[in-house]
Amino acid sequence: MPDRSQDRRLTVRDIARAKGGEPIVCLTAYTAPVARIVDEACDLILVGDSLGMVLYGMDSTVGVTADTMIAHGRAVVRATRRACIVVDLPFGSYEQSPAQAFATAARVLAETGCAAVKLEGGEEMAETIDFLTARGVPVLGHVGLMPQSVNAAGGFRVQGRTEESARRILADARAVEAAGAFGVVIENTVELLSRTLTQELAVPTIGIGASPACDGQILVTEDIVGLGGAFTPRFVKRYANLGGGLAGAVQDYAADVRARRFPGPEHTANPAPPKAESKA
Repeated sequence: MPDRSQDRRLTVRDIARAKGGEPIVCLTAYTAPVARIVDEACDLILVGDSLGMVLYGMDSTVGVTADTMIAHGRAVVRATRRACIVVDLPFGSYEQSPAQAFATAARVLAETGCAAVKLEGGEEMAETIDFLTARGVPVLGHVGLMPQSVNAAGGFRVQGRTEESARRILADARAVEAAGAFGVVIENTVELLSRTLTQELAVPTIGIGASPACDGQILVTEDIVGLGGAFTPRFVKRYANLGGGLAGAVQDYAADVRARRFPGPEHTANPAPPKAESKA
């Protein structure tokens, strides 16, 4: 694990140096309140484009824009002081050319203050990753299941089950590392392949539905606390049920308002004096 005892924010270099050590703890955050809490425990916080589904109710991440990522990334950076912050480049903002990717990444870095960007893709994105890293943009790679390509992939399916799929993911991860990425997220990929990649790559692997052997693990924070909606991915462990608690609190509030139990005198700026008793 990166050294969190120092009174400074962790950097991409700290994350890269954690290869093979104590697992790197990663979670998502999209808002300042959640980011403040997550920052206390995590080494790396990802402002993921999954916010499109988690916060905005989208069916996929495809509709998320760079402006949206920047707004949420800025909030998370402002609210944190220790974790290394990485912001996703959204679909359509980097695939056209390395120059387009650099323009988007430069905006994200400059306008949020984050440490790095993450983008999806393997061999086909190697030239872009090389272009970015050569110009001072740290990049976290992402292979295996790639949510931005879920339409082409035919859904959120486990990757690496066939020889052809496994060969492609191996080639993708190697290409991302060779292009200069400081780490690679492996998503929803069979365990043995994820373990093999972790052993082979010199940069840290961060698993989500991958392998306990990965150098780090990441999940969506809302999923682990019961705020992620009705569907919970198989690879998620639930650590709390805040959704149930919130639903109960809302029902209690509604009942108090309807019964005029809330607000009470203690919640009112200038409470009315009690009515004088009649002397009749």
